[in-house]
Amino acid sequence: MEDINSIKITMAQMMENFTKDMAHFQGELNKQAGVEASPPTISSLASQFHAFKTFTVQALQVLQCQVESIGKVADQIEMDSRRNILLLHGLPEENAEDTAAVITKAIVEKLKLSEFTSSDISRCHRMGRLSAPDRPRPILFKLHSAQVRSKIWSSKSSLKSTGVTVSEFLTKARHEAFMAAREKFGVAKCWTWEGSVYVLGHDGKRHRVVSCKEVHGIALARCTVSPRQAPAPRPAVVPQLRPKSSRRVAAAGAAVAKK
Repeated sequence: MEDINSIKITMAQMMENFTKDMAHFQGELNKQAGVEASPPTISSLASQFHAFKTFTVQALQVLQCQVESIGKVADQIEMDSRRNILLLHGLPEENAEDTAAVITKAIVEKLKLSEFTSSDISRCHRMGRLSAPDRPRPILFKLHSAQVRSKIWSSKSSLKSTGVTVSEFLTKARHEAFMAAREKFGVAKCWTWEGSVYVLGHDGKRHRVVSCKEVHGIALARCTVSPRQAPAPRPAVVPQLRPKSSRRVAAAGAAVAKK
């Protein structure tokens, strides 16, 4: 709420300054209308215009930062509301199916969680429109308990080689960041946990990201090498030449040896 009020104040100040400066410029132009302007007047107007332009650009940059900050807060709030929601992919789809029963069967048989029942599910449904019979839609299901959700997430390795997968219900921004990270760093080096995207960067460190901008930042860091990381230049090898007197002595010794 404070961020929103801050943006409102900034926008009001920008509009006030913009209106005032533009009125001033318009007044100066009206004075010079039909009259040949002197060089000092033109220089003064150019200087004022440059100052106004600089102020406007800086104000817009501040406003953009505030908007990004609000976007991150809103994204986090939305992700928190999805914390107990998971997606099941790859389960065959049938007409008039009982989605809760489909989920329960898959979790009990494939994840080996025998204590799981349909009563653990708050709501569930297939997502999107059916495009082809051989491409079943993912199932979204929300759980009553965060503890049950953690058990399912911790057991998802049991689904390996079954054609069925479990994923988190990420926000649009985080889903795009996850897909961008997989494209840049590879599937094996990207994963999600508790609504956040994690990337194993080229530096061997784990990075937490929530936006494509942060993913691109990690990728660009690969191209930046600090002076400490740069390899030290090898010293030049200078051939050591013996003095001419030494070479003459060596040649004379070789001649004596032949005799």
